[in-house]
Amino acid sequence: MTPQLQQAIRLLQLSTLDLQTEIQQTLEENPLLELDEEQPAQEQSKEQSETEIAAGDQQIDLETRQEIPEDMPVDSSWEDIYDITTASAAGGQAASDSNNDFLENQSVAGNTLAEHLLWQLQNTPISDNDLLIAIAIIDGINDDGYLTESLEDIHRSLREDIDIDFDEVEAVLHRIQHMDPLGVGARDLKECLLLQLETYDSNDPMIADVRMLISEHLDLLGSHDYARLQRKTRRNEQELQQLIQFIQTLNPRPGALISGNKAEYIVPDIYVRKIKGEWVVELNHEAAPKIRINEMYASHIKGSGRSKDGAFLRNSLQEARWFLKSLQSRHETLYRVGNAIVQRQRLFLEYGAEGMKPMVLRDIAEELDMHESTISRVTTQKYMHTPRGVFEFKFFFSSHVSTADGGECSATAIRAMIKKLIENENPKKPLSDNKISSFLVKEGINVARRTVAKYRESMSIPPSNERKRLA
Repeated sequence: MTPQLQQAIRLLQLSTLDLQTEIQQTLEENPLLELDEEQPAQEQSKEQSETEIAAGDQQIDLETRQEIPEDMPVDSSWEDIYDITTASAAGGQAASDSNNDFLENQSVAGNTLAEHLLWQLQNTPISDNDLLIAIAIIDGINDDGYLTESLEDIHRSLREDIDIDFDEVEAVLHRIQHMDPLGVGARDLKECLLLQLETYDSNDPMIADVRMLISEHLDLLGSHDYARLQRKTRRNEQELQQLIQFIQTLNPRPGALISGNKAEYIVPDIYVRKIKGEWVVELNHEAAPKIRINEMYASHIKGSGRSKDGAFLRNSLQEARWFLKSLQSRHETLYRVGNAIVQRQRLFLEYGAEGMKPMVLRDIAEELDMHESTISRVTTQKYMHTPRGVFEFKFFFSSHVSTADGGECSATAIRAMIKKLIENENPKKPLSDNKISSFLVKEGINVARRTVAKYRESMSIPPSNERKRLA
């Protein structure tokens, strides 16, 4: 392969964010390339009109010579424009569910749980020995908030450097367990849930029942054995359901509130819109900065002769042209592949996942007269913005299952059907994999029980015995 082809292939497999980094690096290395900062004609005319309006306003002021007072009378108050959330008298919570939730989901002192806990330690009066113990304990807490190392091992490792008792390690652990988020530092699920209950009124009979249920019957809760739970707790179905609903409000993974709040941003490569009844594909031209050849440097090449600087400029110009050509090739290939996918998956765009057609890389490769490896590169880490959401190109490819009439049904459509059946099932008698398979066979889709189980697990849906609910 020629260097030009290697460069084109490398750019083709880069994600949009990686491509932006690559372009920025190339701009820094090649003086013959520069950002294309020319404004479109519409923006220029808009700025011109704004300038004319501003000049006209200034002229009016000069003609009228009216003085503008510093305090202008208004007919609205601050509260009419901005929502001021006030605490409700009953629960002490915000009276309005405005878009302030994003503040609650952000870590105050860092992106990781360890940083968040260390920040709290720094703002807490603590002795030097206890600080060393706390740091050792925090090192043993995973992203879910659980302590994965035993206190004995932590005590043994610290005793080599400082003289401490085991009770001191336990005391520091209890101190960490009362930090934010609630339940952090627990050694198992039972301790995690019980730690979160400490914030509630211990004299409340319902809290006492919940604590008893977690302490003595957590295994039965996990297996959804509600019949035995009713016998052992001597609670009727309604009472037991209330207790379980309260337990479900507790967080089994408290650390994820902090460690899992880092947002991942996706820049779509193409936009798909329906215009006059037709699905239209457009490249996202704002995904990467626009670049061009620097005309000033290019004009000096002819007069540079055979000097060292002239040879450098000529090489840079050739590399710049190759880079621009590779970028253009990438854009064209993205458009062609995206358009081919959209034309084949119009039913998905119209009706959702159940309308997805079976499609493999070979189908697009044969249609566009490309190699399958090229299609694979284009569909990796490339995203399509549609009215149904943002999807990776690979999402639209799936294997097929034969139907009773000799046709084919995509795996994505079958997963959507399975999910729909489970969502509409009776929670007291959830559908087994065998029952779901029977439903699909009646619809003419030949799917075995083990295939249903595989698709269900791929969607992180638990088996029927774990989906069982009291109501």
